[in-house]
Amino acid sequence: MSNKPRIVFTRDEMLQMNIKSLNERGVTVEDIATVTYNQQSRYTKDIDFKICIESVEKLLSLRDVFHYLQLSIAIDVLAEKKMLPQPLQDIIYHDLGLFGVDEVMGLDVAGTYGTIGQTNFGDIDVNKPGIVRVLNDSGKEEGTCHTFLDDIVGAIAAAASTRVAQVINESEAHVKEYERRTLFDAEE
Repeated sequence: MSNKPRIVFTRDEMLQMNIKSLNERGVTVEDIATVTYNQQSRYTKDIDFKICIESVEKLLSLRDVFHYLQLSIAIDVLAEKKMLPQPLQDIIYHDLGLFGVDEVMGLDVAGTYGTIGQTNFGDIDVNKPGIVRVLNDSGKEEGTCHTFLDDIVGAIAAAASTRVAQVINESEAHVKEYERRTLFDAEE
C-alpha cells in the first residue's frame, strides 16, 4: 500500500465536497441558483428553476471550480484566524478594493462556458445580487472574511447563467424550423 495522499476525486465527490464547504459558510446551491435564475430570466422567459440548479451543480462538479472554491474558502478561513503573513493578512481580511486576485479567480471560473460568463460575472460583481451581497456584507463584520468566497460564488452563478442560456438555445435549435443557410448561400 502507498502512503501517497489522495488528491484526485470523482466529479460526484467534488460536487459533494463543494456543497458541504459552501453549506459550512452559509451558502446553498439554491442560493447560487437564485442568482443564476434572476440574471438569466432578464433575457429568457419561463426558465425552469431546475435547470439553474442543474447548472450550478454541474459547475460544482468541475475540477477547476473545485480547486478554486476550496482554495477560496481556505484563504478566507485563514484570514479569519489571522494566520496569513502581513501585509496579506490585512489586505485580504479587510477586502482591499485594489486587491484584484479574488476577481481574477472569479473571472476564470466565470469563463468556464465562454466569455459571456465573464460579462455576467461583471454584472454580478458590481450589483451583488442575493447571496453575493449577503457574503460581501457579512464579510465586513469583525471575525468574518468572504473576500474570495463572494467572488467565487458570483462567478459560479455567472457561469451557470451562461450554461442555462446555452442549454435553452440548444433545445430551441432542435425544435424550431430554421432555414439552414451558410455563408456560401448568401446572395451576391
